[in-house]
Amino acid sequence: MVVTAIILTHNESIHIARCIESILLLTSSIMVVDSGSTDDTLAIAARYGVKILSHPWRNYATQFNWGLAQVEPASDWILRIDADEVMSRELAAQLRDLLPGLGSGVAGVLVNRRMAFMGRPIRFGGLFPTSMVRVFRNGRGSCEDRWMDEHIKVDGECVAVWGEILDDNRNSLTWWTTKHNSYSNREAVDILNGEYGFIRQDSISGLSSRREADMKRWVKENVYNRLPTGIRAFAYFLYRYVFRLGFLDGKEGAAFHVLQGLWYRYLVDCKVLEVKKHMRVRGSDAVTAIREVLGIDV
Repeated sequence: MVVTAIILTHNESIHIARCIESILLLTSSIMVVDSGSTDDTLAIAARYGVKILSHPWRNYATQFNWGLAQVEPASDWILRIDADEVMSRELAAQLRDLLPGLGSGVAGVLVNRRMAFMGRPIRFGGLFPTSMVRVFRNGRGSCEDRWMDEHIKVDGECVAVWGEILDDNRNSLTWWTTKHNSYSNREAVDILNGEYGFIRQDSISGLSSRREADMKRWVKENVYNRLPTGIRAFAYFLYRYVFRLGFLDGKEGAAFHVLQGLWYRYLVDCKVLEVKKHMRVRGSDAVTAIREVLGIDV
């Protein structure tokens, strides 16, 4: 049985060794798809004998699916793991023992993902652990074609395991806010596309599968995105921080819930409004306004 791990990188020198070492118990077939790193990312990855490819960046979905197309047909399973994530030894051992015995009807494996912020695991707020497909049969899955919040979609049934992947980014808070400012542009594109339909977009949204990621996407698209712009960000923060006990995550948790649950979501809403105002004032369509306001050519 061959499991090929795909890791997307761009200046991940502080993370890449930790990520690779965490999955060696499961597989040594590792593909790093880099988008122009200028630090020691590739030199560090090369020490582990991994396959290194380069491809220009457009968005996560297109980059991952390009890497997926480079995987050898002999690979039985694909593992999606980000460079700043760490697979627990328990999960690696579970997958190593589980995958060879799965029937052909099973196309994917749901794993639990947690997050740490400023070094502290986030335990409250109703967010984690999140169950999502991170392992799937080669040829039976791909990444949703979206600009933001993309997930793996599979053709077939999924089984769940209890092992975890931890998202533990070690970069500074300045780096985090800069990255999420960029994320807000991409998420604004997704929201605007949901309203104006200027590009075809995949969605795992649905309630019938009872998969957590599918149901959360359905709530986001059919409930959250239909609430009044701006107000919904404050409502979401109160839900997480008060009703789902996010305040119990301490000082680091407070920073996370305020920045990711309020500031980021409000920033997305403001950019949506900015694009719509540009459309109204200039008389332009959504695609033109997005390019002129957000600098994204969809």
